[in-house]
Amino acid sequence: MDLTKKFYKIREVSELLGLPASTIRYWETEFDQLSPRRNDKGTRYFTPDDIEIIRQIKYLLHDRGLKIDAAREQLSFASNTVESKQRAIDRLRDIRARLVALRDSLHKLR
Repeated sequence: MDLTKKFYKIREVSELLGLPASTIRYWETEFDQLSPRRNDKGTRYFTPDDIEIIRQIKYLLHDRGLKIDAAREQLSFASNTVESKQRAIDRLRDIRARLVALRDSLHKLR
C-alpha cells in the first residue's frame, strides 16, 4: 500500500484497510500507540504511521486471532517483529493473487 498523502480521514482509512470506521475508533480507545490528530471539530486525521499501526493491530487481532490484551502487549514489546511478519504476509498474499491471475490467464489460452 503506497500512502502518498500526509493525512487521511477515518473514512479513507476504513476503505484502505477494509475495516469499519467504528472498529478504528474503538481500537483508538484500546491502543495507546494509536492517537490520530484531531481538528477543532474533532475530525480525526491519520498519518501513514497511524495507518501502519492499524494494519499491525488488524494483523494481530484478525490474522493471528489474539485477544486485545495480548495484541496490546505484542504491539508494545515487539512492534518491529509484528510489522515484519505482517508485511511478509501481505507480500505473500500479493504473490498469491498474481499467481492466481497468471494461472487464470493460462487457462484462457487453452
